Amino acid sequence: MDVEQVKVGQMVVFSYIVSCPETKEALVIDPGGDENRLADKIKQKGLTLKYIVNTHGHSDHTCGNAKLKSLTGAKIVMHEVDDKLFRTKEAVTIGRSMGFEPHPPADITVKDGDEIKIGKVTLKFLHTPGHTPGGICLLAEGQVFTGDTLFVGGIGRTDLPGSDHRQFMNAIRDKLTTLPDETIVWPGHDYGPKPSSTIGLEKIANPWVRQLIYH
Repeated sequence: MDVEQVKVGQMVVFSYIVSCPETKEALVIDPGGDENRLADKIKQKGLTLKYIVNTHGHSDHTCGNAKLKSLTGAKIVMHEVDDKLFRTKEAVTIGRSMGFEPHPPADITVKDGDEIKIGKVTLKFLHTPGHTPGGICLLAEGQVFTGDTLFVGGIGRTDLPGSDHRQFMNAIRDKLTTLPDETIVWPGHDYGPKPSSTIGLEKIANPWVRQLIYH
């Protein structure tokens, strides 16, 4: 599995181009802007984009869905809960107030434990609600894409509509801290001292994760 981390958009989102080196099939995680640049990178690599996957429904992670889909024909994938929640009138109004247009409906909705394939690479969806009700992480080949669930040295916010701090911490404990320590963590924003980490390092250096382990 090949991974390219790309910083995009006005809110310092980390988008990811994930591909199978043998078949050149690919998916993009969280196209939060700079869609033309992402499409150009995909073309330069000789990849066929199969899917656009959103780790959650917040507009800074979904605002590139429509354009990237029109450029590539890829299918949009999101957890079934966030797909419905973030297309409501209230959610669209909040997004527009921040300068984002609403994203189109997902072509494929998923739930915890579902899998998706690009060529010979299989990615598993881990439902990690709390930042949003339908937040997900993607796990494949010893690497986990954590969106706004887990950052390098931090975690996502739980003071937003639909957030639940207790549920969030339980999800991090049950779905992420149980992964092998060497699992590479690819976060959804460039908020930490470095662009990636490991589960083992986050257990030591991330105060939010450390309290789950030792309290």
